[in-house]
Amino acid sequence: MQGTIEIMGMSGRTAPTFFRAAATSLMFMAGFGLAPVAAQQVQTPPVSIQPPASVRPVPGALELSKLLWSTILAVDHANQSGNYSVLRDMSAQGFQINNNAANLANVFSGIRNAKIDLSNALLVPPTYSEAPRQIQPDVFEVKGQFNLRPTSIYFDMYFQWEQGRWKLFGIDIQPITMVDSMPPTSN
Repeated sequence: MQGTIEIMGMSGRTAPTFFRAAATSLMFMAGFGLAPVAAQQVQTPPVSIQPPASVRPVPGALELSKLLWSTILAVDHANQSGNYSVLRDMSAQGFQINNNAANLANVFSGIRNAKIDLSNALLVPPTYSEAPRQIQPDVFEVKGQFNLRPTSIYFDMYFQWEQGRWKLFGIDIQPITMVDSMPPTSN
């Protein structure tokens, strides 16, 4: 079976060999009534929502700061409005399952009642008490504080890779006074 292949103006003997071989294979399969494998209907198992760990991006310093700032700001807005449903809805599914809006209002009542303005955290970079660490293939933890005066904000947050982005999975934020955050002096 001899055929002439024309590829980008090249035909016959001047066409690249790999194109001729592919075309010859297709003609051979067509001669026997076979269709290329790509054209056959193949049942594939359902695709997982979570990409493999190697595909998940590792947040850089700027993205990590944005995650922290946006989470602190979401808690601040929830405290000011009394509406914790937005904080809950923007979080990972596991967080949503374990926390309803009323539960979150109770969790953050101490900060809300103390009238701590969490939005001040946007004015300073986070200071990490430990290096951010991956605790599961799709979850990482970050601990530290926003050094503000007279009250700093301690944070321990967990973020989970879900639906193509990092989402809040767990949170602990506490006000700390500057005296508590300073290293002890030796006498």
